[in-house]
Amino acid sequence: MPQPRRPRKLWAGLAAALLLCLGLTGASHAEPAPGLAAHRPNIVLILTDDLDASDLSRFPNITNLLVRQGTTLSRFFVTNPWCCPSRSSILRSQYMHSHQVKSNRSPTGGFPKFRPLEASTLGTWMHDAGYRTALMGKYLNNYPEGAPRTYVPPGWDEWHVPVTRLYQEYGYTLNENGAIRRYGDAPEDYLEDVLSAKAAAFATGSAAGQSPFFLYLAPVAPHLPAHHAPRHAAAFAGEQAPRTASFDQADLSAEPRWLRERTPLSAADTRRIDRVHRDRLRAMLGVDDMVGALVEALTRAGRLNDTYIFFTSDNGFHLGQHRLRPGKTTPFEEDIRVPMVVRGPGVPAGGVVDALTSTVDLAPTFAELGGATVPPTAEGRSLVPLLHGHDVPWRDAVLAEFYHPSYSPHSPPTYAMVRTGRYAYVEYETGERQLYDLRDDPAELHNIAATAGPGLTATLAARLALLRSCSGPVCRLMDVSGPGIFLGGGLSLGADAAAHHRVR
Repeated sequence: MPQPRRPRKLWAGLAAALLLCLGLTGASHAEPAPGLAAHRPNIVLILTDDLDASDLSRFPNITNLLVRQGTTLSRFFVTNPWCCPSRSSILRSQYMHSHQVKSNRSPTGGFPKFRPLEASTLGTWMHDAGYRTALMGKYLNNYPEGAPRTYVPPGWDEWHVPVTRLYQEYGYTLNENGAIRRYGDAPEDYLEDVLSAKAAAFATGSAAGQSPFFLYLAPVAPHLPAHHAPRHAAAFAGEQAPRTASFDQADLSAEPRWLRERTPLSAADTRRIDRVHRDRLRAMLGVDDMVGALVEALTRAGRLNDTYIFFTSDNGFHLGQHRLRPGKTTPFEEDIRVPMVVRGPGVPAGGVVDALTSTVDLAPTFAELGGATVPPTAEGRSLVPLLHGHDVPWRDAVLAEFYHPSYSPHSPPTYAMVRTGRYAYVEYETGERQLYDLRDDPAELHNIAATAGPGLTATLAARLALLRSCSGPVCRLMDVSGPGIFLGGGLSLGADAAAHHRVR
């Protein structure tokens, strides 16, 4: 049976009371760091598609030019492990329950659902702050459904986005600043190479010195079918997908029905998983070349030292873990945790930040770097203090949500989850739950939701309830526990959940 929920009025009243404390928590909108707005650096976001948080050392340019020259955020999570809801969170700094883009297709999601929100996005914020803005590559699923193929959303000075055959990499059509251009099947038409050339031209062209730029560069790799450039066809021959501890998991008896009913991987399943893994690696080599070309162009133009480069993904991807065939959308670490690397002025080379961070934090970060105004609808935090090595109060929980319109044993039902430094706690609309102690069980092999002490589960359930009903600045209170914030029933957000933990 579904777990009982506290009345909405209780959460609303608590939220209102907590909001009074906003100025005392260190969780309010960060003002631009001294000199940042005047400095006005260039900012690049490279957003891959379905890249899991695996070893980036397979890609030499990403490793040498970003990882070694920048800082890695080792616990960076998506708000939703599905393309369009996740990208909507990036563009708006809102969780799914706030922006309401719940899926990749209308009527519950996709570009048509997001379009009414386009008056206030990362693009408009940066444009209004005086930045030259560009979006190149994937925008939102089903773009431009319901609009002309020449449609360019507000806030973008340069727009180069596929309107057909998005994931094919060849034979596609681009909307290039309102003009439609078809590309063919020649090697030079490979989408990642075309986007790479356009990105370099935008960052170093004749207008480059007139004002700072914000570039949202969104290659479709390594999204399936993971097409690669001909020059990479021989790479990673014989490569196998990682056989992690949860690969083809033996015992799923304690899991929710959607997972429990999975059959063990067959030999054919395993061969496909390995083939998909190789194709994804080859496709990522095109992105690696893109990173190398962009850094080289910025270097030649004398602009690299004045540019922040952020590298991440819209969601992760699983390959055989927990008996799951290739895909995404689950609450497991493989799907919700993604790579995040940042290089730029004041960012330590080779650094690692292990704070809990989220895609909802990206837009406020860019806004602070560029002196842009963040609207009160924003729910994330600026990462600037963390990237510059400052010790600041920070969240101790992140929220992820997923919506499925109907129950199917082949994909998770609707769920919401809270991820803390130690625990992953999930509630499904079916009433089923998952709870993993990531300190003792990092592979998430043992669902302890039925055996953990009631104090732990009640505390995590209360944290989740607060996060999934928050909005605007209140979200930056709900993701922080602290003494004196009581939920009733003897529970406090300041209580250490570990102290309540016991397995019967």
